[in-house]
Amino acid sequence: MRPKQLEKMRLDWDRRARDNARHYVENSREQWSDADFFASGRQSVADYILNDPVNIYQGMAPQTMRVLEIGCGAGRMTRALAELFGEVHAVDVSGEMIAQARAVLADCPNVHLYQNNGCDLSVIPARSFDFAFSMIVFQHIPSYEVIETYVREVQRLLRPGGLFKFQVDGGAAVNRLSAVDTWHGVAFSAAQAQEMALRCGFEPRYSIGAGEQYFWLWFFKPETDSAPSPVRW
Repeated sequence: MRPKQLEKMRLDWDRRARDNARHYVENSREQWSDADFFASGRQSVADYILNDPVNIYQGMAPQTMRVLEIGCGAGRMTRALAELFGEVHAVDVSGEMIAQARAVLADCPNVHLYQNNGCDLSVIPARSFDFAFSMIVFQHIPSYEVIETYVREVQRLLRPGGLFKFQVDGGAAVNRLSAVDTWHGVAFSAAQAQEMALRCGFEPRYSIGAGEQYFWLWFFKPETDSAPSPVRW
């Protein structure tokens, strides 16, 4: 993705944050109270993390785990993650979103927020993470290259055996709109997702929702440096 496109992505999300950040983060309603906004984040954590403890915790106590959230927006899920895990590091391309998240999460000392450049995780300290998560983020990115760069960066930061659980658009695997659109991103087929996992050094162990908007992927970092083997979904 070219620098001008990354800049447009940042500017568009800054504008959305100024207009109505919470609506653009979770557009099921126009206006959100603090209580409802964070309750929706807790519900997402219940739906996608609390119901998957074997893959995510891997025998660890969650309060001892360091986790990474990509695309935190105004902090909808970040608060719920911080209530569950010991340490949360969260990034977003929009400085406006990060500012709003920082204001409402000031009472969460275990949360660390960063504005990144929209294509990698170089802003994150070089630490080992136990789990990484992303939801309703990659579906807005109009570049396979950028999404794959994020996946490769997560692989770099995860501990061996760690899981990156994330959602992409699993609709028709074509670019529906031009690369200047920052709302409708690219879509992945199951084959494309598997190929990306292997290129980035992950084992693509599970998936659900292929062909749908909410296509969930479980990418595990191998315990050893040996090349991961393909898994038939």
